[in-house]
Amino acid sequence: MRLPIQPPIKPMLAKLTRTIPTDDGLLYEPKWDGFRCIAFRDGDDIELTSRNQKPFNRYFPELLPVLLDALPERCVIDGEIVVAHAGGKGLDFDALQQRIHPAESRVRMLAEQTPASFVAFDLLAVDDTDLTSSPFGERRALLEQRLAPNASVHLTPATTDPAIAERWFTRFEGAGLDGVMAKRLDGIYTPDKRTLVKVKHERTADCVVAGFRVHKDGEGVGSLLLGLYDDSDRLHHVGVCATFTAQFRRELIDDLGPLTTDAIDDHPWREWAEAQANSDQRMPGGFSRWNVDKDLSFVPLRIERVVEVTFGQLEGGRFRHGVKFQRWRPDRTPESCRYEQLDVAQPVRFDDLLAESG
Repeated sequence: MRLPIQPPIKPMLAKLTRTIPTDDGLLYEPKWDGFRCIAFRDGDDIELTSRNQKPFNRYFPELLPVLLDALPERCVIDGEIVVAHAGGKGLDFDALQQRIHPAESRVRMLAEQTPASFVAFDLLAVDDTDLTSSPFGERRALLEQRLAPNASVHLTPATTDPAIAERWFTRFEGAGLDGVMAKRLDGIYTPDKRTLVKVKHERTADCVVAGFRVHKDGEGVGSLLLGLYDDSDRLHHVGVCATFTAQFRRELIDDLGPLTTDAIDDHPWREWAEAQANSDQRMPGGFSRWNVDKDLSFVPLRIERVVEVTFGQLEGGRFRHGVKFQRWRPDRTPESCRYEQLDVAQPVRFDDLLAESG
């Protein structure tokens, strides 16, 4: 490629906060919950790279022709790959994850069944000009001028009004978005540095601890497997709580060890492998689609322990991002840990999100 910026390039990162900043000179955008992607185009050649600088072309073949129609002939654009929910409930991150598959035939099938979209939010280079040292406000204006949106390529909504950003923060969570981004209009592009601000939700939930996975170094607990009961009294796997200190990992293995005795006898996830293949009930175990060598098998525990965790978002009945251990809840029974305790945003269609914020 003959571009002023050559692939790969690392994207900008963001610092986390819980409230909308109101400083002067900020532009606010919805924070998309998809795969970060930088698109490089030189004529008929397009290269899509992930946040970790891995190639995306083979996983999203349907995006290549629509990007040729929408992007300037020679450019580098920062954006996000998302999949809209087939049922009209905003974004579908589970469907997006399924696209990372080694079999080309399956990728092609999913490209037809759950086609992806590209949401553009920054222009890093155009023609022979490297724009990374230009203010973001100028880059945004050029992106608005040079991008030709179509049914699958969108310009991210933006506002300088913090009141509108606050409304987005609440309203758009129901579309599967991950919060709000705040970017300085005078800021330059700083790859791999946390110079942006991301505003994300944080809530608490009391969950059943139904098992654990051993840490990858073999020393202590790597993650706790969390469960919630539905209205039919089925215990669903809703996520994991991890990122413990080495000392706490060792303490957990000693603390939870006695609960492994006879745990499998009446465990609700005893037949998780068959249930995962033949049921819509969420189960742990199996292998990671990101790393086929990563064993996700778990050590079952007797259903006796309850933990309070913080979480940011619930999607498809499962926690997304940032689940953190807060404290044990000896005052709660496992049977009281139910979905109904969660404050869940109302669904918003993907198209309505773009129309409302445009």
